Amino acid sequence: MQRKSVGNILLLVLTLCIACMWTFPLYWAVVTSIKPEQEVVTKTTFIPDVFNFSAYYFALFETNLSAWYVNSLVTSITVTVVVILISVMCAYALSQIVFPGRRLLYGIILASFMVPSQALVVSQFVLMYRFGLINTWGGIILPQLIVPVVVIVYKQFFDSVPNELREAAKLDGCGDFQILFRLYLPLNWGITTALAIITYIMAWNAFLWPFLVTNSEDMMTVTVGITQVDDAFGVKYARDMAVAILAAMPVALAYLLFQKRVTQALMLSSGIKG
Repeated sequence: MQRKSVGNILLLVLTLCIACMWTFPLYWAVVTSIKPEQEVVTKTTFIPDVFNFSAYYFALFETNLSAWYVNSLVTSITVTVVVILISVMCAYALSQIVFPGRRLLYGIILASFMVPSQALVVSQFVLMYRFGLINTWGGIILPQLIVPVVVIVYKQFFDSVPNELREAAKLDGCGDFQILFRLYLPLNWGITTALAIITYIMAWNAFLWPFLVTNSEDMMTVTVGITQVDDAFGVKYARDMAVAILAAMPVALAYLLFQKRVTQALMLSSGIKG
């Protein structure tokens, strides 16, 4: 019993140490953002001598942060809604409808899951250029709409739904769309919520593709826009930290509010069974 108590205490101490290691960079970023710029470059202090919020004033009123927020919200919400709709219909067809080439199509989806998105940026950029979608919301959104892992997760759960439910709905005169949205989707509503949250966070945090496809500050997302915050007299660390904190705040709040769903989605996407 005594050994068990000592082990629990050691485990608690280890957990607290790891938590401090993970949270210290965030603490340091916040402290840096509220220091006067001179103190940032001349002193290394864990508590500011003077609390200065001029960096946040600069970020809110002297940058295009509001436009970057709007662009990120529009693109992230659109990507989330369209990805869920496309994926749920594709997964239902692969799981419940028999048609020629179904296994081949599912094999292609599984194979595309193993292709890194960075390998496709050149062909995607050429395609968006030919469509005239460079520096537009459409150019940012379209290449992010194909997320194979969401299709795969949905298919696994649709496979587990008893086929008798679908047959009974068919006898009642329901079509496939009615069966999907009135029967299958409500049965997997928790999975939909988890996948929607993780898709939204991924779309908000996307950097490489929005960076390549936008060339004006008015169309940049938050993750790209923060790279444009500079000064004629060199790097301003407090300003950079303030902008970065404001850019990350929506995602951080979303994670705090829905952390159980985010964890569930991560477990689903990393533990898929073939």
